Parts: sequence; structure tokens; C-alpha cells
Amino acid sequence: MLKAEYRNIPFSPPDITDVEIEEVVKAMKSGWITTGPKTKEFEQRIADYVGTTRAVCLNSATAAMELTLRILGVGPGDEVITSAYTYTASASIIDHVGAKIVLVDTALDSFEMDYLKLADAITEKTKAIIPVDIAGKMCDYDTIYKIIESKKKLFKANNQLQWLFNRVIVMTDAAHAFGAERNGMKCGQVGDFTCFSFHAVKNLTTAEGGAVVWRNDLGLDNDWLYKQFMLYSLHGQTKDALAKTKNGAWEYDIVYPAYKCNMTDIMAGFGLIQLNRYDDLLKKRKEIIEMYDKALSPLGIQSLQHYGENFTSSGHLYLARIPGIGETERNKIIVKMAAAGIACNVHYKPLPMFTAYKNLGFDINDYLNAYKQYFNEITLPLHTLLSFEDVEYVSESFKKILSEVKC
Repeated sequence: MLKAEYRNIPFSPPDITDVEIEEVVKAMKSGWITTGPKTKEFEQRIADYVGTTRAVCLNSATAAMELTLRILGVGPGDEVITSAYTYTASASIIDHVGAKIVLVDTALDSFEMDYLKLADAITEKTKAIIPVDIAGKMCDYDTIYKIIESKKKLFKANNQLQWLFNRVIVMTDAAHAFGAERNGMKCGQVGDFTCFSFHAVKNLTTAEGGAVVWRNDLGLDNDWLYKQFMLYSLHGQTKDALAKTKNGAWEYDIVYPAYKCNMTDIMAGFGLIQLNRYDDLLKKRKEIIEMYDKALSPLGIQSLQHYGENFTSSGHLYLARIPGIGETERNKIIVKMAAAGIACNVHYKPLPMFTAYKNLGFDINDYLNAYKQYFNEITLPLHTLLSFEDVEYVSESFKKILSEVKC
């Protein structure tokens, strides 16, 4: 039953124990606080967890996605497709490399892009598609790859790496989806490249951070590709700080003017402990989602389905759509929930509604399904510091406030 007392429930605080703190202190006391042995260990652990041969740790998923596009040789004159219903990072990185952003509307009553419209969006200039595994649920990659195969004759490679694929490349924005599965495969094994986020609000956090992995069955030279990420992420420098500490190994070259987005050992040590706990964290998220579903589905609230016969989400966000309301009512509900001590959010405002994307020529009237997903969507708190009593309080408060607003 609903507890009478007021509660203070934040939206998504990090779940940090004394063990993570001790590991960070160890890294700081070791004298090695930038990219070093802990980062290399974390990379291997991520690869082992996902089921890939290699992983690269960087300072964000955004950096992981942008560097992947750059290594693939995507740039001016090219097009890259992503969803209109996502955070800006999925699209801004396309602009960063000089390519054209192509946004695809969602399917009706879906948070995933409309795959029929995706097929229509592929042209001779398309080099990559960035599907978004929103809220931690993997997209329908079987359909995506079928569409890519049907459009294969349009693909024009610009370099040797693109020739290896000889088709549009799939680079997954899996910022939410570390640990998700679909059709017996883990997120990271399906997209050609998959980029994860370890930001403070993510299921597994390193405060700031991200990683990129790639499939094992593509015929890629793993050592060469790993080296490219190292070069691009550290100024184009041929030796990282760890390599330069070897006796007499100070000298290095700069092979091109690159970027600075490496992960540190402090972050990696934090992440190693989070990874040790991760299966339990995923289990707790599933239990919370099941409680929300049981409490709210009888009200007709439409929530993203996180678990099914052939898929398991990472349970990152609880997206709830409320029939019969619009933006005004939705915003009133969020304010009333805040007054009850419950922080809610909205995921996401479609990109064409933002000034930056309007200035690029996008118009929300061309993405009406995405707008319909947005205008009555509320994201409820979902994190592993919630007690089951907290979840009850959120559910009962939500029900009460909905009845007041809809009266």
C-alpha cells in the first residue's frame, strides 16, 4: 500500500558502493591515474562480457561513435541515417564528421524507427545507419540487415575498409543497452560496431565513459582497428603513456592531428567493480519494471516492453505513454510528481523540435509518429537504489496524480 510519508526519489542516481570507492582510491594511490593497466583490463572484461574479441574504452559513447565514423572514412558528401527519436549525440556526430544527417521517423506507436521509411532513405550516398537501442531494448536487426542487403547495389565504397563491408555499415547507438540480448545474441555481437555509454546515469557507470566493440565475423584486422582507435583518441600519437614508461621508450611520432578522448584508470577501476556487480543490477531493474507494469498496465498506460520470448532489455528506462493527454497535461503531471518528491523525465523530445536541427532544415511535421510518442510520454524513476516500497510509492502517486489531471 502507499506509504503516507513524503519521499525524496531522484530520477537516476549512480549506484556506488564502498568497493568502487576503494578501487578508485587504489588507482589514485598507484600513481597511475590516466590510461594504463586498469583501462586495458576493463577493455578485455567488456569484450569478454559482450562476446567480442576486442573492445576500446573512451571517455564517452559520443566519442566512440564519432571515432568509428572517422575510422570508417565517413565524411563530406556522405549520408548517415539515424532515428528522429533519440538524444542529440546519435546525430550530432554525423555533423561533426561533415556528413549529412538523415533522420527517419518512428513507426506508429513505436520508439523504433520505421523500417519501411528506413529503406526509402537509403541512397548511393548512404554509408552508415545508426539504430538506437532506446531504453535498453535492441532494435530489429534482422529487418535492418535485410533492408541493407536489398539496397546493396546502391552502395559505393570510398576506401578499403568500406570495400570490406561492400554495403551500408550498421553502427549501433547502444548507450542504453549494455547487457541486452535478442535472439540469443548480446548487444555488441549484432551491429557491425556497437557503442556503449558509461555516463553517470547509465546502468553501469564510470562517471563519464564509453566503449566500442565490433563483430568477430567481419574479417576485420582487430589489431589494426584497435590501433586506429588508440591513435584517433590520443592526438594521433603512436605511443600511449603506458608504452612510453618503458625504459628508453620516450620517443613517439604524431601520424596525424587527431583527438583527445581516452579513458583513465580511475574511471576503469570504477567500471571494473560495476561490471562485477552488473548481473545483480540487471536483475533488480527487471524486478522494478515488473512491479511498474503490474501496477500501471491496468490503467491503459502504454510502456515499452522490456522482456519477451526472444529478447531481454537492459532495463535502462521506464517509458510510459498516457492515453488521452497532450504536452500540457503531461507537464502538469511531471510538476505534481515533483511536488510528491518524485523526479520524472521525458525521453525524448524528437530532434526536429530543437533549434539546432530546425536550423539544419528539419521540421517536426515530417516526423509526426515521433511527435506522438513524445507528447504524452513520461519516464519514471528506474534505478537500483530504489526500494520496492519506493516503487510502490511512485506507482500509487502516479495513479493518484493521473486521476487528478485527467478529471
